[in-house]
Amino acid sequence: MNWEDLRYFVAIASAGTLSGASRQLGVDQATVSRRLAALETDLGARLVDRQPRKAFLTPLGQEVLTHALKIEDSVFAVKRLSLSASSQSRAKITISAPPILARHFFAPQLLVLSQRLPQVQVSVLSESHVASLSKLEADLAIRLTPGTADSDIVKRIGEMQFGLYSTPSYANVANPQQWEFIGYTEYPVAFDHKNWLYQTIGNRRVVCEVADLSNQYEAACTGIGVAGLPCFLADQDERLLRLSSSEKMLSLGIFLALHPDRRNDQLVRDTSAVITELITDLGLT
Repeated sequence: MNWEDLRYFVAIASAGTLSGASRQLGVDQATVSRRLAALETDLGARLVDRQPRKAFLTPLGQEVLTHALKIEDSVFAVKRLSLSASSQSRAKITISAPPILARHFFAPQLLVLSQRLPQVQVSVLSESHVASLSKLEADLAIRLTPGTADSDIVKRIGEMQFGLYSTPSYANVANPQQWEFIGYTEYPVAFDHKNWLYQTIGNRRVVCEVADLSNQYEAACTGIGVAGLPCFLADQDERLLRLSSSEKMLSLGIFLALHPDRRNDQLVRDTSAVITELITDLGLT
């Protein structure tokens, strides 16, 4: 049996469709179909019931998936250990960060990161989902929540304070009851900032909706309304004014996460130290 075929099978089970698995793996759908057919031929049994819009696992497929996931975990464990052993020779570090930090913390600090980590290529992933460190989606993760994986080593390295902001020329700047807010589109699921923002808005009007916090920042700078923004960002922008409010302001922890298998990875350790220093230097503690 070709163990690589199992990887394609796991992707099909995860995505629920062959087309979804092809996108996940970065290959065409014909390759996914061919790999699945090869696995089923080797085993002499059908694992997936292919429907027009969905791929369902057969009862045997469900059992095979249980074992395939264990194999996948073992493969990633070997990869993590090998990466730690080769940390002195590696020249790339991948960091996952939420879009607001990727855009407004990491991007402006890339030169400093490069100078403090000479000969290292820094790759920053701007992701709204929590990257899997066990599956090597990233070497390190910066998060605004402690995370979901119990196995990750998580350390609180800073604090992000929020306030309410508008342009100084905003028409209702002096009348909190008439503030009109910049909100989220319906797509983002509930999370801390969204929950706080809408609790703060209450019965007041939402004048426009955008998908993420970075776009809310840009929208606020046009003068359209009030936004709940990170203070480290908005306080430095002369286009914005922090508004006085009796509402309770939001504070989110900034967390650094790594997989336990990477604790002795020198490149991961060095990068973690530099990020922690930069967070401190910017007053995000």
